[in-house]
Amino acid sequence: MNRKNTIALLLILLAIAGSVAELAGWLLPTISWPFTVSREMQILSLPAEVAPWLSPEARFHWFGWLFMLLAVVVGLYLLLRRKESLRVAPVIAKRWQRFRSFRRGYWSLLILGGIVALAAMDQCLVGKRALVVSYEGRWYFPAFMRNVLPGSTFGLQGNDAHAETDYRELKKKAGTPGGPDFVIMPPIPFDPVMDAVPFPTELLPQQDKLVMEPDAAAPYNGQASRLYADGSTHLRVRYRRGLPDGHVQGWDTTGREVYSARYKEGELLEERYRGKGKVEDFLAATPADEVHRVYYHPAPPLTGGHLLGTDSKGADIAAYLFGGLQVNIKAALIYLPIVYSIGLTLGMFMGYFGGKADLLTQRVIEVFSQLPFLFVVMIMADFVPLHLRGMFLILVLLSMFGWMHITYLVRTATMKEKTREYVAAARIMGAGPFHILARHILPNLTGIVITLLPFSIAAVVLSLASLDYLGFGLPDTYAGWGRLLNDGLSKLSSPWVVSSAFCALVITLMLVTFIGEAVREAVDPRRHTYYE
Repeated sequence: MNRKNTIALLLILLAIAGSVAELAGWLLPTISWPFTVSREMQILSLPAEVAPWLSPEARFHWFGWLFMLLAVVVGLYLLLRRKESLRVAPVIAKRWQRFRSFRRGYWSLLILGGIVALAAMDQCLVGKRALVVSYEGRWYFPAFMRNVLPGSTFGLQGNDAHAETDYRELKKKAGTPGGPDFVIMPPIPFDPVMDAVPFPTELLPQQDKLVMEPDAAAPYNGQASRLYADGSTHLRVRYRRGLPDGHVQGWDTTGREVYSARYKEGELLEERYRGKGKVEDFLAATPADEVHRVYYHPAPPLTGGHLLGTDSKGADIAAYLFGGLQVNIKAALIYLPIVYSIGLTLGMFMGYFGGKADLLTQRVIEVFSQLPFLFVVMIMADFVPLHLRGMFLILVLLSMFGWMHITYLVRTATMKEKTREYVAAARIMGAGPFHILARHILPNLTGIVITLLPFSIAAVVLSLASLDYLGFGLPDTYAGWGRLLNDGLSKLSSPWVVSSAFCALVITLMLVTFIGEAVREAVDPRRHTYYE
């Protein structure tokens, strides 16, 4: 099987898998992405009455089905076309060889491709839902299901029976009587957003009634707590050289403060108790030899299973960065086709026809270019209804201002190309203007498009981060690197927060910039000719 048929069959199979998964209520990594985007943007879906046979939920997600249909059409076209295999044009092959000669850009492309491949793994890599759960001989795959499994599915009682299962807690019960056989979680078992985690804790060792540092090398200095079984605080004690020293607070199981005391170098000076029963029974509610160091949010890296720590809201930073990466990829995949379609169409129209149409379009561009982008975003954020805010609104605003630079460059290139001999020959042979633009001029503009593409990706990533940092970006249901950067700058005492967001932005923009420089050098006609 040649390369063309392999690509065609792969597209058709992926489209079939995505369609079947949508109808069956499954979520496949990356393949189900068009339907996920339709659910996130209400404008990309319609009432279910439009196509009830394709609407397992209350909405018909036309964007997802259109995406699957296009994949099938492209696959069938590749299968039915007469040429046996896809052949790379000699010019493209030479440009690719020149691109590979720029090692910095080539390795940046490989690294960025690997990062995108990791993002494509989606819930297989990051998420709070278990990948596989084995319970009473039955197998469940919660991470790949749209429907939420309540706790009663796995034998949980009380309030946990009706809420969505906490799979991180369920994994702790694996192998115990009444618990699941085993639970397999993603490598990062936290959701990017809307998944605040409890404060990470660390059990402190004790020697000769002294509370020691975690490595037991020296007596502990700092605040520590005794915790109830559910993780809530029982006693909060300040230790100095391993002994209680200072004010002590205590809470009952309902969260009401009922105890206070004051110590000096381990000696009890005064004590007050306002709860039920005896103070001895209250103090014995938790073992005295179980003293935990509590890491309040933002928690430092490598505590509580958090590779990069947590932010001020209790979100895992590694998962948040992963979610922000996915948001940037989704935004670029939607934003770039829109702005390049507008820029190429208007630019070729202006450059080829000229005259009054060209002058009128230039005046329109001048008006748009004078609009203050930030003020427009602020006004739209105030006047647009809540249900229309989100990624769709941000992408619309970015697209309103992102096509103008492309249009001017394409206009200049089109004016240059229309004076070429091949355009004059096409006119003599009777070709119309639209045929000339589509079949002759447009293929010769690929150098401009390829050169601008990496820098456009960098622009959309930086724009999203800037808007999130200023508070006018995506809502809290999306992970935004700019919002994490803002959170870190407001808490410089926790440098891992700001450094994580900063490194993610810098590395991404640096890789894209290196790729753009290599592409620009590879397609630069002043350095290379088609006849070399």
